[in-house]
Amino acid sequence: WKAIKPSDLMLLSLASCSAYDVVMILKRQRQPLANLYISVEGKQAAEPPYQFTDIHLHYIAEGDGLDSAKVARAITLSEEKYCSVAATIRGVAKLSHSFEMK
Repeated sequence: WKAIKPSDLMLLSLASCSAYDVVMILKRQRQPLANLYISVEGKQAAEPPYQFTDIHLHYIAEGDGLDSAKVARAITLSEEKYCSVAATIRGVAKLSHSFEMK
């Protein structure tokens, strides 16, 4: 068992906040999302307080007939407009993302 550091919880919070938004946006757009997976990776400064400098989220969306443009737009809306965790982090760390469809 590996302990989770408080800074890891921030990354998990960002991923879960964005996941919620993306799922809800795609649901409103009547997109057939079956599964959404997000991995998140953060780079921290070498010196205390070890703040995050770069955070990358990778989304994997699954569903027959998903429109990739709508998935991309949902991710962008989440990260830039709706996710409060992203809004909080954005001024400190550079956020980036990628996604794939399955």
